[in-house]
Amino acid sequence: MTSTVTRRRLLGSAASAAVSLCALGAGRKPFAATSGLNFGEPQPFTFDALIERAQDLASRPYQPPYQPAPDIVRQIDYAVHGQIRFKPENALFAEGPGVYPVTFFHLGAFFPKAVRMHVLEGGQAREIVYSADYFDMPGDSVARGLPADSGFAGFRLQESRRRDDWRTQDWVAYLGASYVRAIGQLGQYGMSARGIALDVAASEPEEFPDFIAFYIEPAPSESEPVTVHALMDGPSIAGAYRFAIRRTEGVVMDVETHLFMRAPVERFGVAPLVSMFWFAEYNRGFEIDWRPEVHDSDGLALWTGAGERLWRPLNNPQRVITSSFTDDNPRGFGLLQRDRRFENYLDGVNYDRRPSVWVEPLDGWGRGAVQLVEIPTDDEIHDNIGAFWVPEAPVQAGDRFTFGYRLHWLAEEPFPATEIARIAATRIGRGGEPGKPRPDGVHKFVVEFEGQALEGLDQGSKPQPVISASRGEVSYVFAEPVPNTSRWRAQFDVTVAGSDPVELRLFLAEGDRALSETWLYQYDPSRSPG
Repeated sequence: MTSTVTRRRLLGSAASAAVSLCALGAGRKPFAATSGLNFGEPQPFTFDALIERAQDLASRPYQPPYQPAPDIVRQIDYAVHGQIRFKPENALFAEGPGVYPVTFFHLGAFFPKAVRMHVLEGGQAREIVYSADYFDMPGDSVARGLPADSGFAGFRLQESRRRDDWRTQDWVAYLGASYVRAIGQLGQYGMSARGIALDVAASEPEEFPDFIAFYIEPAPSESEPVTVHALMDGPSIAGAYRFAIRRTEGVVMDVETHLFMRAPVERFGVAPLVSMFWFAEYNRGFEIDWRPEVHDSDGLALWTGAGERLWRPLNNPQRVITSSFTDDNPRGFGLLQRDRRFENYLDGVNYDRRPSVWVEPLDGWGRGAVQLVEIPTDDEIHDNIGAFWVPEAPVQAGDRFTFGYRLHWLAEEPFPATEIARIAATRIGRGGEPGKPRPDGVHKFVVEFEGQALEGLDQGSKPQPVISASRGEVSYVFAEPVPNTSRWRAQFDVTVAGSDPVELRLFLAEGDRALSETWLYQYDPSRSPG
């Protein structure tokens, strides 16, 4: 992720290359599970063999991925690619054992690297042979000039064949480098996950390893997962992945990774999440945009190994900022979209329905840190937010790693702390008291909380804000109910000189008992409203 990563790049950059575990056979016999596709000869397949293949790749010099007919692919721009559509009747598992059909993305100028696709059945893998005939495209499309070994850019899982609209509705998409997206509980794509994040906002340029081959095993019923195996390769790393993907009220993915290092990396990001944050109610500048808020996610949530719940509202900083939250065996973290009110977006692209994504470790990750990277952006087309786990120990050439985790693509986090209140809004303005002169260098923060822990409280038993600041003076602190709602808000002023960031921390308490999750915020005084 860099400051120039865009939506188009997310969908298009670095779609994977041509290394396959099963060579293309001379025959093109239709596979029994589908119609309309051609296949290579069957080859034995096991996940253990894929792991060995990844380890072998890492022991060899890196080979750049195959890019078929670059002069042709460069001409498949946004407009040309928009005229190329996969025919749903040619979908893998359009009939046969798989309840979720699979359709494929065509190569294009923004995703020029070929990915080898395979179908699995009974321990056998057969490569799906590319053909322009699988796609609807104009007769004179430049794409018809691609060679037979071109491969595909990625694939999508369509909704169950038991639904009448499966041909037009998909719920998971793999496209570009090691990116994967899924719709959440509210039926809308938004942020993405990646296989790995290497040297994000580090001293060396970021590396984007590619998923270079996929092996897709059907789900016999809606209650069983689609299993996707992936081979990854990059200059510093090779890896084997297994995704067990379930269509629930949202989407749940169990991920098993086996990673082998060719070279050391400065920042090794495990289970990375990628999102977009332009502005919200607390950092919207004057005349930036007509909409009240624009973001795919509005905060980073953390559930620490010690059991503490943290909420960090996202920022659009003036320079690249990396925040590190040290932990030991975290219970989970995620980039969430908590604001679900359409009137706070007023946009037909459904920001109010974007998924929240939660990472649940399935084994002990030891000591390390959840790191949040925030990159300046001036538009919503840039994915400028990253969050991932970074192990404490440095990563060296020859290292091997195995991680297991679960990705929850839902509307809310899957394990809410219902016994305490959660943060519902963050607001920032000029400090001081209404009706009095506003002092220079004083900034007001208003944090709203909601939840059962606050129900029944009144002015006689109001919660107490517990506040700390890394520098400056905190004053004018109080809590009060928000009129016409069930929320409470904590207010405080911070007086601070200079432009260095201020780390703020706040929670509500009743005596020694915490009533809320902990609000964390990195405030940049140079962007003060006054």
